[in-house]
Amino acid sequence: MRILRLTKRTQETVLKSRRHSSRDAESVASRIVDDVRRRGDRALFFWTKRLDRLSLDPTNVWVSRAELKSAHQSVSRAFTAAVDRAAGNIRAVSRRQKPQEWAIEVEPGVRAGQRVRPIESIGCYLPGGRFSLVSTLLMTVVPAQEAGVRNIVVASPQPSRSLLAAAERMGVRSVARVGGAQAIAALAYGTRSIPRVDKIFGPGNRFVTAAKRLVSADCAIDLLAGPTEAVVLAASGNPRFIAADLIAQAEHDRDAVSIFVTTSFEFGRAVASEVEQQLSELPKANLAWRSLASSGAVLIARNLAEAVRFVNLFAPEHLSLPGKAKDVLDKIDSAGSVFLGDWSAQSFGDYASGTNHVLPTGGAARTRGGLSVSDFVKCISVQEVSRKGFGRLAPVAQEFARAEGLEAHARSVEVRK
Repeated sequence: MRILRLTKRTQETVLKSRRHSSRDAESVASRIVDDVRRRGDRALFFWTKRLDRLSLDPTNVWVSRAELKSAHQSVSRAFTAAVDRAAGNIRAVSRRQKPQEWAIEVEPGVRAGQRVRPIESIGCYLPGGRFSLVSTLLMTVVPAQEAGVRNIVVASPQPSRSLLAAAERMGVRSVARVGGAQAIAALAYGTRSIPRVDKIFGPGNRFVTAAKRLVSADCAIDLLAGPTEAVVLAASGNPRFIAADLIAQAEHDRDAVSIFVTTSFEFGRAVASEVEQQLSELPKANLAWRSLASSGAVLIARNLAEAVRFVNLFAPEHLSLPGKAKDVLDKIDSAGSVFLGDWSAQSFGDYASGTNHVLPTGGAARTRGGLSVSDFVKCISVQEVSRKGFGRLAPVAQEFARAEGLEAHARSVEVRK
């Protein structure tokens, strides 16, 4: 890993490195999305054959119940126990996150409140194949279930048996063997075989992300996830722990960003050395080799205040604060998920601590947090005005209406007098 002084130029370079859009991905995704929207199943199956080398038709696009049961029976008890444990923790956090219904009297005769209703149908996109993200199934399905979503559709190209077993365990019955931009288009617009959903969740490659951006005007999406980001901020601690977290996130993606921010040059050098040592123990095929070479860095700040300013500006997806860092946590304003203390490995957040691992990237954590049960519900405002309340609010509403030149608004009040 490069060791750099945290100067203004270094900061600008690091931030600028994330501001890239893949025009080729958007061009390809646009062609596929338009085709599926126009030709439906024919285009969906054509692109699946061409890109995923799968021959699908209406009879085999959906995973059968027998396949789900068979997959569930084939996995180990240890795996099933891990799914249950992780799901239980995610469910506990989701339950706490759920917005509540309420009602108050704003002033005499005027009541306002909130009703909470689930989204009717959602699509959960899960990358498939050799590295099927079973954990992402839990991270999207469990909050949806806690929200009360009735129709949950999972789309995953070549889903692994582990993923299918977890789906069966979670009570998911609709799993389609489709992926890529074509799956996003099918979920957004519907085909003869794939029903249209109200909102799409889940991460994917740059083509999937581009497709989600394209359909977002017609179908709601969760967020646009870019390459994984891991930042560790510490002036002291265990270099082995810190290096392990940086490498863990680096293996997600060839463009993953892994940064260690410290005020100590010696400590920074120790962590960089530990990264090299642990990396040498991994196969060269591991993506961490490539991402750390291109986007890994140790940044040496002049002081803690400068380090914290950088972290808040960068707004990382994952942020580790090793040691006794609760006082530092109070200074953090922007991060997707924070891992506090030496024992809070970032992998726990990926799998089992209960918090969601679908997180904002590319600086989006400056304006939003990670996925939560709130993303699966609608908060509907309700107001009730009595005759007494009408008399109190009427002059206020009329003043605003006439100030804005909306005479019909004013008259809708006057007609009730």
